Amino acid sequence: MKNITEIINQFDSLVWGIPMLVLLLGTGVFLSIRLRFIQFRKFGYIMKKTVGQLFVRREKQEGSLTPIQALSTALAGTVGTGNIAGVAGAIAIGGPGAIFWMWIAALFGMCTKYSEILLAVHFRKKNDSGDFVGGPMYYIENGLGAKWHWLAVLFCVFGSIAAIGTGNMTQINTIVTSIGAVVTSFQPNLPQGDLQALYMVIGIIGAVLTILVLFGGMQRIGSVTEKLVPVMALVYIVSALVVICGNVSMIGSVFSDIFRGAFDPKSISGGLAGVAVQQAVKAGFGRGIFSNEAGLGTAPIAHAAADVEHPVQQGMYGVFEVFADTIVICTLTALAILISGKAEAFYGQSAGTDLTILAFGSVLGTRLAAIVIAVCIAMFAYSTLLSWSLYGSRCFEFIFGTTGAKVYQAIYVIFVVVGANVKLGLAWTIADASNALMAFPNLIAVLLLSPVVVRLTREYRGLN
Repeated sequence: MKNITEIINQFDSLVWGIPMLVLLLGTGVFLSIRLRFIQFRKFGYIMKKTVGQLFVRREKQEGSLTPIQALSTALAGTVGTGNIAGVAGAIAIGGPGAIFWMWIAALFGMCTKYSEILLAVHFRKKNDSGDFVGGPMYYIENGLGAKWHWLAVLFCVFGSIAAIGTGNMTQINTIVTSIGAVVTSFQPNLPQGDLQALYMVIGIIGAVLTILVLFGGMQRIGSVTEKLVPVMALVYIVSALVVICGNVSMIGSVFSDIFRGAFDPKSISGGLAGVAVQQAVKAGFGRGIFSNEAGLGTAPIAHAAADVEHPVQQGMYGVFEVFADTIVICTLTALAILISGKAEAFYGQSAGTDLTILAFGSVLGTRLAAIVIAVCIAMFAYSTLLSWSLYGSRCFEFIFGTTGAKVYQAIYVIFVVVGANVKLGLAWTIADASNALMAFPNLIAVLLLSPVVVRLTREYRGLN
């Protein structure tokens, strides 16, 4: 078993190595050039057509979601534990400069996600239940032709596996461990048996809540995430701003450290002597892409259901999605951590939620910070669990039909309980590798279909 674990860990490091990060970033750069950097050139217009439409209520046709529901479902899967633990990990590995490279990954990732969503809406179809379905598997087969069906199936195989791991087991496990940390902070001598019983109860509750939403279909998922995402984002943003304002005199030096650390990590004091620029770049790119999912091909599955007149209209939400996830939420996490001065003790080590709690605790107090982070993680992780249930079901449906999707949903619910009660080191590594393997077919298709992206963008008057 130990040898198998080592092999899987090595494989995960290989698929998430420099070539994958270059492919992800390179795709974003290539598309940005071909689209004449619309994420910068037309940023104001895009925000007007996305943020400006958030509170506009509209009807939708049967079998679809409103554009905002599609966005909320995708954001539910995108905004997750990576925004809390992932950012902390990037800073610990690559120092403050990793945040600069996280921004760079996001700025080009905006064009990648715009292109993915545009293609998903353009090549979507209706399934046997009358729902709009789309995503990489459909724009691979319908855009590249039937001879590429094998590539679409490959995407779906890895997507189904990743949904069980990344979107399900690791999310519910994060919920139970964060709640367990709060409980043990009040009762440090709580017997392990009682703690395990708590995990089981939380897992069962999570499974029941998932059943209530999941078996209501795509529309119920969209309806729930439409309400949950704004609340969870607001709670976390306000909490982070409180921490930042509590140490606001340090804001200038923090930004200075971010920009200096991006190109010369050793110039930053506090244990970064052994950190090279390459580490800062890899940590920033890797954690940034993990957080905003640009290039993985998951979010387009949700956006494909949007009721819009032109694919570009929904594609613009991809730009906003990456902006909200990385430029706003991840940046607030980074500033809260760096401004608190707690990061220095973690440089060169592994870090995650523990560092974020310490940072928030510098202003809120450790116990309140643990509660706030636990609540935010619970909302983030549960919303991710719901969105990935849709992603996995759609992948399974593409291979086995709508009946197969129902079987997958039942399996998915069972793994909610399993994930709450097991240690997930190996499961996380397998899911992580599946994410990378899922990205390869998607990025190949997006690059080959880039002429379609350019043509549809030029057709749309607002982005000319």
